[in-house]
Amino acid sequence: MMFFKIIKIFPAELAHFLTIKILKLGIIKFFFKPFTNNEILKQFIWNLEFNNPLGLAAGFDKNGEVISEILELGFSYTEVGTVTLKPQNGNKKPRIFRLNKDQAIINHLGFNNHGSEKVLKRIKKRYEMKYFLHGIIGLNIGKNLNTDDITGDYIKCIKSLGPYCDYIVINISSPNTPGLRELQNRGKLENLIINIKNEKKLDNQIRNKPLLIKISPDINEEQKRDIALTSLAQGIDGIIIGNTTSLRSDFLIDKNKNKEGGLSGKPLFESSTNLLKEMYNLTGGKIVLIGVGGIFSGRDVYEKIKAGASLVQMYTGLIYEGPVIIEKINKELIYFLKADGYNNISEAIGTDA
Repeated sequence: MMFFKIIKIFPAELAHFLTIKILKLGIIKFFFKPFTNNEILKQFIWNLEFNNPLGLAAGFDKNGEVISEILELGFSYTEVGTVTLKPQNGNKKPRIFRLNKDQAIINHLGFNNHGSEKVLKRIKKRYEMKYFLHGIIGLNIGKNLNTDDITGDYIKCIKSLGPYCDYIVINISSPNTPGLRELQNRGKLENLIINIKNEKKLDNQIRNKPLLIKISPDINEEQKRDIALTSLAQGIDGIIIGNTTSLRSDFLIDKNKNKEGGLSGKPLFESSTNLLKEMYNLTGGKIVLIGVGGIFSGRDVYEKIKAGASLVQMYTGLIYEGPVIIEKINKELIYFLKADGYNNISEAIGTDA
């Protein structure tokens, strides 16, 4: 689509703002034919029907402004957020940088969002119409920068927003919020999950909502084992692998490669897929894994599925290729599954782990 080519001439954050505005107009569907789903891609996970494995990662629709419009592009699900209890502006601009030569993005946003109260109004309205609209809504929540009660922030967000989404993600891995990644350490992670699950049990509206954690691709071997063991012991329903990376590969060539923030896109594919394999084996395939990082093709998705992912998410690939990439990926994925003799995508999960 011409719009998605023109939009790239603008600075990255302005381009994102304009894209949200255009999507809100609801006119994209008149110029774009979404992917027609195929039974080979359909799965039931957490008693939810996913028509294909491809979702839009958190960070694009931070405030739940274009949920229906995103799903109309052909995504099976979308993740709103990251949402914090109170609104916050995030870090100083400029804070999004394209690495065009590397097909990557660096962001240093810092959980800029409208806050739970405003987001609630939007997602509640959309969720109450769910029986008339297709698609699955995830909610990604994080902590405010200056909160004195991290666990309390998460719990209040979940109790407020949780009834109006299909699954909940605890974001403990953004590199742009100081101290957040410390929540990946075993003691703090156990305490956080136990407290959240105890509150969930007391609330009929959120008791059965799947609870996921989103982890960093930069964790060490001890953290990998601790996260796997804690997730199994505490009954976590899924792990998203993973967030953006603070590390910089020697192979990056773009002039923006040393900007501060988390790196996403093609350079992250190999390391995030290797982590996916490790976590699949550490959890014994008993926890649903969502693979994220560097997805630009159906081959990329297929490799993540075989590495242990039941579902995948993308963001940077959409920015570079536009919405045509969604149909392209799903069609290519169907080809690879059929070529290898699979009747359903679920049969391929973890076959190369």
